[in-house]
Amino acid sequence: MSDVPVLAVVRIDVWLWAARFFKTRALARQAVETGKIKANGERVAKPARSVRIGDVLDIQRGEELFSIEVAGLDDVRGPASRAQALYVETEQSRQAREQQRALRSAERAGYRAPEGKPDKRARRLIRALGDIDAS
Repeated sequence: MSDVPVLAVVRIDVWLWAARFFKTRALARQAVETGKIKANGERVAKPARSVRIGDVLDIQRGEELFSIEVAGLDDVRGPASRAQALYVETEQSRQAREQQRALRSAERAGYRAPEGKPDKRARRLIRALGDIDAS
């Protein structure tokens, strides 16, 4: 016999935290309250909403958008391997996130941060350019 209870429903903020989409329950609750979470195509209004196996969730975390199907329920945060078993991400969602990541990487490729502080001459040029913008 197993001492682990089988859960039928779990609060969505607890599930998001247990599935490691957010580091804390407070961040998961805030994401729900600000409309970053959709369940079965509808915006989730309250963090106490129940999530069940088979629900389709759209999770916006920063610039990333996950589209997943709930495959398991847990109300305790465990290791990453157990958390990844709680959901199945759609292939379209995975490809879209990879494309966005590649696009952001390509946008940053042209910028190179300076290696050190600007010297006296460079500071004067920076100051002069700032004066031009003020005019």
